[in-house]
Amino acid sequence: MQRWFPPESPSTLAVAVAAVAGGALLANSFGVIATAVGRASYWPPGERDWRFYLQWTLAQTVTVAVLVVAVLDWNSLGLPRVPSLAIGLALFVPGFAVAIAAGFDLGAEETAGLSGELRTDGWYRYSRNPQYVGYLVASVGFALVANSVLVTTLCALYVCWWVLLPFVEEPWLRAEYGAAYERYADRTPRFVGWRTIRALTTPDRRRSAEGE
Repeated sequence: MQRWFPPESPSTLAVAVAAVAGGALLANSFGVIATAVGRASYWPPGERDWRFYLQWTLAQTVTVAVLVVAVLDWNSLGLPRVPSLAIGLALFVPGFAVAIAAGFDLGAEETAGLSGELRTDGWYRYSRNPQYVGYLVASVGFALVANSVLVTTLCALYVCWWVLLPFVEEPWLRAEYGAAYERYADRTPRFVGWRTIRALTTPDRRRSAEGE
């Protein structure tokens, strides 16, 4: 039986890289929160302007830095290795797969916050934000896989990020797509819910009822 061990102190380099990741994520979050309170129009950008490139650069910085921190601070949290790895992979692999599949459904332009068409089929039959649901689950899974104090902290911030984004995007989506988005929002949960389960278990009847 494996025991839990007290966390190890992370190295100075791991802390420095984690600070870069956290700073980039908080910078993006500041822009998103400023949008939410009506102080800015940072996300979604809608077009390829400075907001698009800044958000993309910060997001990629976070992704790379988190991977580096995972290597530098691997297994520092001290959770039992085998259960932590098994549960983490069981969450990360399907979560990441759903996020990628939903991204292909939506398209690269729309995923990046650019104007495009409203998608209501594919993975978007089950959730208005299947990418965020997938990434949220994957973030929890990755924290368990890395078993790292610093990665767990960063993934906790990531979870907050995925939960926050839809609430900021929805006013833009309602303005962009009007009544079509209102009808879609009325029948499809923001994340997951009973309607998701019904759509998954009776997909043919759902498409027939909605004329899809």
